Amino acid sequence: MEHLDMVSEVKHQRIKTNGIWIHVAEKGTGPLVLLLHGFPETWYAWRHQINFLAQHGYHVVAPDLRGYGDSDSPIDPTSYTMHHLVGDIIGLLDHFGQQQVFVVGSDWGANIGWHLSLFRPDRVKGFVALSVPYYPRSPTAKTVETIRKLIGDESHVCQFQEPGRAERAFARYDYLTVMKKFLLITRTDILASPPGMELVDFLPTPSVVPSWITEEELMVFADKFQESGFTGPLNYYRAMDLNWELLAPWQGSKITVPTKFIGGDKDIGFETAGTKTFVESDIFKSLVPNLEVVILDAHHFIHQEKAQQVSHEILSFISKLSPNASM
Repeated sequence: MEHLDMVSEVKHQRIKTNGIWIHVAEKGTGPLVLLLHGFPETWYAWRHQINFLAQHGYHVVAPDLRGYGDSDSPIDPTSYTMHHLVGDIIGLLDHFGQQQVFVVGSDWGANIGWHLSLFRPDRVKGFVALSVPYYPRSPTAKTVETIRKLIGDESHVCQFQEPGRAERAFARYDYLTVMKKFLLITRTDILASPPGMELVDFLPTPSVVPSWITEEELMVFADKFQESGFTGPLNYYRAMDLNWELLAPWQGSKITVPTKFIGGDKDIGFETAGTKTFVESDIFKSLVPNLEVVILDAHHFIHQEKAQQVSHEILSFISKLSPNASM
């Protein structure tokens, strides 16, 4: 139960930013490190890193992103564009009076971190992206269309488009089961179900919880989603094509901030969907010139599964960029 104990030292507050209230968990003093979670997680996904980085002289702030946990959850999918999500983060930085911060993001949080670095490199001292690299925007094809062509109608992105569809499918299970299906995923190929089947029905429910997480920790997530529902998180997917339209001005832009990408070699589609080829490619390096790449033996939720390794990778990267923090 040590994780639940150490989480009790975490401070909680709600901050008004960009017209909504965002809940943040924070711990420690020193240079600010912002931790951005993915789908379907909350601030609690960073419990290990919060403790570790706070012990090493950093002020760690982990928000529940818009639509999640104890943060506001606007109903309209058009309120979940990258401009909204990055705007929320800028408001948090202003609230803490920080001109420049370190950012760590996983999954959708990585996507937000990439776009924060793209829109406002002046606010990012260094960025660590977990699991999701920065893909160039197609000049011709919208995102969902591209994914549909590559993977088909049964990919998670396509299934999540229609308002209410995934919510109804998820509702056939209790919240703990939904959490197990997603957070404990060990599939290494792409995330898609057979034709005519809902993804949540296709994903197995592991009968044994792996050693890196406990049933109690999974319940922390389940309880939060029971309160907040899944519509906010699913709206991120429903705004993907709108993002594509709004990102046109940044066509071909590079990300110049110092960046470290950490991926798992057993992540969904790492081998099969070409992630491995892409992150090792010159295209990725040309889009993100100031880049280092680290691949670990892990699945998608790498910061939870390989908590210690990931914490050390984050610390080694940010401590090079912040010589004044105590080690």
